[in-house]
Amino acid sequence: MKKLCMLLLASLLVISTCAKKNVLEPVIKFKTTEGTIKVRLYAETPKHRDNFVKLVEAGFYEGVLFHRVIADFMIQAGDPDSKNANLKASLGSGDVGYSIPAEFVYPKYYHKKGALAAAREGDDTNPEKASSGCQFYIVKGKVFTNAELNALEQKRSIKFTYEQRNDYTTIGGTPHLDGNYTVFGEVIEGLEIVTNITRVKTGELDRPLENVRILKAKRFE
Repeated sequence: MKKLCMLLLASLLVISTCAKKNVLEPVIKFKTTEGTIKVRLYAETPKHRDNFVKLVEAGFYEGVLFHRVIADFMIQAGDPDSKNANLKASLGSGDVGYSIPAEFVYPKYYHKKGALAAAREGDDTNPEKASSGCQFYIVKGKVFTNAELNALEQKRSIKFTYEQRNDYTTIGGTPHLDGNYTVFGEVIEGLEIVTNITRVKTGELDRPLENVRILKAKRFE
């Protein structure tokens, strides 16, 4: 009986830990025209996490396009004006009327391949680097050599951690964005879908010639 009680207690602790993790680091599932992408949001960026979950649960992202796609760089979505836009429309300016204060958790979270980050206005009009309230991007990036990282360290007066160097020289990323845009999550499933999207043909302003759309977005329990 004592052994059974101990097993039951252990099971309850595991369930409690998992439930807490689901609250602090929720998983969002995007069903797109190219396949499914799952992202995990970070507990250490609560303002971005809570806002993203709020928009997902309100159905905000359903129907929006990946309106900006750059090979070996990233895919961007979240412009509400893209939902019903014609193929010649200029996209990327739509928003929700508010921004989110930057939440840099650097160097723990950085722009490795699969990183989920918030888009924002440029430094000239946004010196505090506040994030867009709705637009986001997922990093594809490229693989860097150690020599290239050394040059970037010198140029920006920074020092990459072992983990950063390992990722940037193996899976790749966009290290030049580190410390400038809030990274608030990462892809945990469907990274190949991100890669596939970066390979679509694009036209002016890096918009895909054929729409790549988020069909459904929901919190994954």
